[in-house]
Amino acid sequence: MREAVIVDCLRTAVGKAPRGALRNSRPDDLAAVVIRALLDRYPAAKEDVEDVILGCAMPEGEAGSNMARQAALRAGLPDSVPAMTVNRFCSSGLQAIALAAERIRAGAADIVIAGGAAAPIVEMLDTRERLPWAGHSARHALNEVYELIKRNKTTLVFVNTRSQAEMLFQDLWRMNDDGLAIALHHGSLDVAQRRKVEDAMAAGKLRGVVCTSSLDLGVDWGDVDLVINIGAPKGASRLMQRIGRSNHRIDEASRAVLVPANRFEVLECAVAIDAVAENAQDTPPLRVGALDVLAQHVLGCACGEPFLSDQLYEEVLTAAPYSGLSRTDFDDVVDFVATGGYALKTYERFARIKQDKTGRWRVTNPRVRQSYRLNVGTIVEDTMLKVRLVRSRGAKGNAGSTGALGRGGRMLGEIEEYFIEGLVVGDTFVFGGEVVRYEQLLEDVVYVSRANDKDAKVPSYMGGKFPLSTYLAERVRKLLADKRAWNALPDQVRDWLSLQAHLSRVPGVRELVVETFPRADKHYLVCYPFEGRLAHQTLGMLLTRRLERARTRPLGFVANEYALAVWGLGDVSSMIREGRLDLNALFDPDMLGDDLEAWLAESALMKRTFRTCAIISGLIARRFTGEEKTRRQVLFSTDLIYDVLRRHQPDHILLRATRADAAGGLTDLGRIAGMLRRVKGRIVHMVLSRVSPLAVPVLLGRDPGTIVPVPYHAFDLQLNTAAAAAADIPLPPELVKTAAKVFDH
Repeated sequence: MREAVIVDCLRTAVGKAPRGALRNSRPDDLAAVVIRALLDRYPAAKEDVEDVILGCAMPEGEAGSNMARQAALRAGLPDSVPAMTVNRFCSSGLQAIALAAERIRAGAADIVIAGGAAAPIVEMLDTRERLPWAGHSARHALNEVYELIKRNKTTLVFVNTRSQAEMLFQDLWRMNDDGLAIALHHGSLDVAQRRKVEDAMAAGKLRGVVCTSSLDLGVDWGDVDLVINIGAPKGASRLMQRIGRSNHRIDEASRAVLVPANRFEVLECAVAIDAVAENAQDTPPLRVGALDVLAQHVLGCACGEPFLSDQLYEEVLTAAPYSGLSRTDFDDVVDFVATGGYALKTYERFARIKQDKTGRWRVTNPRVRQSYRLNVGTIVEDTMLKVRLVRSRGAKGNAGSTGALGRGGRMLGEIEEYFIEGLVVGDTFVFGGEVVRYEQLLEDVVYVSRANDKDAKVPSYMGGKFPLSTYLAERVRKLLADKRAWNALPDQVRDWLSLQAHLSRVPGVRELVVETFPRADKHYLVCYPFEGRLAHQTLGMLLTRRLERARTRPLGFVANEYALAVWGLGDVSSMIREGRLDLNALFDPDMLGDDLEAWLAESALMKRTFRTCAIISGLIARRFTGEEKTRRQVLFSTDLIYDVLRRHQPDHILLRATRADAAGGLTDLGRIAGMLRRVKGRIVHMVLSRVSPLAVPVLLGRDPGTIVPVPYHAFDLQLNTAAAAAADIPLPPELVKTAAKVFDH
């Protein structure tokens, strides 16, 4: 049987989006444009087309009849070419490709042609300003970002978190002397406000929109001609999705500019651009099915109609994430839904299903079915409070008032409860592009008034966590190890890496560089795993436990996406040199055994993860008819149950689900394990007398009150000194002396 190879591809824009530029286009016209474009690319193949296979969901829609036949004729193919429409809804496109490939393999056809969009144009901003060593705001490039918005008709400015969106919008608005129409869009804003921004954008009334992932999917605006991504993308797939928002038209190149916020992010942006050019994806590995999700599914099946355990088990095995599910685990899940487990079975409230005389499982009472419908879902967010704009108590005509605020006013959106809990009346914060004053919290509504405060707080959101993808981390390590590739980097970053190589060592692809040095009255250990913040935070917890046992007296640690720093009172350098501390033993993979279990048992992370599992599994209901549990009520309930289960049934199904979730998501244990295996026997220890250039960004992540940041100009002076020495340029002795003095400071 012959092989079938796809040599090209082409797609249409999302033409049927409600506010899309192609919303009034007929689907058969769009399909015909694709076919014509393919034939234009391969004119010699036009006479050899033997059939057209078109995947189309619901072809009986406005076009009717045989969609493939109509599209082929509209594309100019002769009427002797037959055509077949495949109707399989979401998988219709893949089914069409599969059928075409099978025809080639069977010898019924020789050539299959699919399309391909124009290659995107992606650049990285080579800023004229001093590039920071740390931070994520990219404030150094604000003027250049503003100029890009001015030069283009419509620009999307993507950031990674909602708090970044609020900050950047405020900064751009303050410098908007030209009165450009710039808007804000993120998921916490009121739906009406988001729709207003989208409609204005579709009408071409906006020059720029500062947004998060709320705008990187599902909407087609043909008039967006530039995408700016502030900060590192954290993943090649996410970046490609965002780039595709610009010039979303057939055979027109998307344009994007990446604006790294610090020098490490330059490396990440550089490898992300290479990945886009190679059309490479960083799809995360498949995860084994979660037991809490399975518990919800079991309850949902019982709410629908009674089921037999054997039949449901066979059905669950057909789902890829659960293909390896053991019968013991399945029975434990069913028992949990039926009784709550051994430790909770005496409480009637946890009995949600029961067996009838035929052995079928059914819900115990109608209230269980009602609760399931109110709480079904696997996305658990922190409690959200509505934000409503009202007049301030101190407004004109209302001075000195202490009564209740008026309940009217415009709805701004929603904000997470834990942020509001940290405020007192009179505090100001940024929300919806405005500075507002916290006035009062009544039930689930936060009442705010307009304010004017340059030091307003910026809300933080639990959802704003984007770990560096494994794929990009690997490419960053390869870039660092290839000194020839540094020539393509901005001068500031190339000199920074050169100074690191001069003073210490640049990490290799498969090695772990560990630097130790004194600073002030403390001793530091800094390493560079390049595995992302989540993995580094877990590694920091485990390392400090081991260092404490080794009597190095660690005081704390700090981590970023690329590095980890631990500081303490013990002289780590001397201990390693004298053999009292073995780095290979310190970073041995066995730290993921007893050390990990001991840390997880003490960590609040497990309780937080258990809370999510308890809600997903249906053990704890947040919503009831006419009311909703507060965050404090949920915390109290789940923490109490967690302590009971740990004491009386440590192998409870929810505790097993909690450990699996913590290992896979919040702690990134898989990446840590892979890193420890990769560097085993390849740990390079560098004994330094001062902080190294690569260590500066992670040390700047510490509380400014506990460490004096190294002045940037000191490193710039040292960079010039090192560069001149490498080029054999003699320097005045006083300059060398000054550079060493400032650097040591």
